[in-house]
Amino acid sequence: MTHKAGFVNIIGNPNVGKSTLMNALVGEKLSIITSKAQTTRHRILGIVNDDDYQIVFSDTPGIIKPAYELQESMMDFVKSAFEDADVLIYMVEIGEKELKNEDFFKKIINSNIPVILLLNKIDKSSQAEVEEKIQFWRKKVPNSFVYVISALEKFNVETVFYKIIELLPEAPPFYPKDQLTDKPERFFVNETIREKILQQYKKEIPYSVEVETEDFVEEENIIKIRSVIMVERDTQKGIIIGHKGSAIKGVGTDARKDLQNFFKKKVFLDLYVKVNKNWRSNDRQLKRFGYKD
Repeated sequence: MTHKAGFVNIIGNPNVGKSTLMNALVGEKLSIITSKAQTTRHRILGIVNDDDYQIVFSDTPGIIKPAYELQESMMDFVKSAFEDADVLIYMVEIGEKELKNEDFFKKIINSNIPVILLLNKIDKSSQAEVEEKIQFWRKKVPNSFVYVISALEKFNVETVFYKIIELLPEAPPFYPKDQLTDKPERFFVNETIREKILQQYKKEIPYSVEVETEDFVEEENIIKIRSVIMVERDTQKGIIIGHKGSAIKGVGTDARKDLQNFFKKKVFLDLYVKVNKNWRSNDRQLKRFGYKD
């Protein structure tokens, strides 16, 4: 029996549901999900294994026109997704007509690898509008297999999954069969905390934040974690902490619940806040946080 394996990379504009799809396909919450754009900053791999296949899914940042160094690095992750893809998933939503970067769009329609175009969030549209959009995208991306889905409701996701298996090349596995992702445990701690910040704070605050886990000590019955929330300005530090520490306490409580569910173990989470001026435009800091080589 032959074995199939390959990289299936998910790209699209911000907030079209890429992370929701990734988590639905992998069956684990690896990518953080919020209603805000630019939630995903890294390229995150989720690995699905069976006896005769290994699918390496890749969630990428939403495609934007970069405004500062961090966003430049985020778009570099998207570029790398084009370079090693065996199957490319281009995700759009109802009402969308173009990718926010024309060069990336040209790469999609001129791709020599299979392209699956997913029209997401169809639960928010009428049947007539869905049919119209299917025809629109078939003309716009003629080299693609077009499917309608609702990633949130998991509608048609299984059909897409089997199509992916069909398109995979024959190859040995790239990772050990028991591996779920390429990221270390601390990465998921950082992302979980950042997700709660995205959910609880408004305006620029969430986008100015980076999280770094300094201690991760796993004992038999508990994991003890110490993480620092980094902001760019002193005023942001005060907002993150809140009156008498109420805001950061809420972040810690919500993050701890999710981490206990993720690690299947009791978690003690200690959070504090630190100012790291203009880290989003600092090459050295971007390297430190894994955004640059």
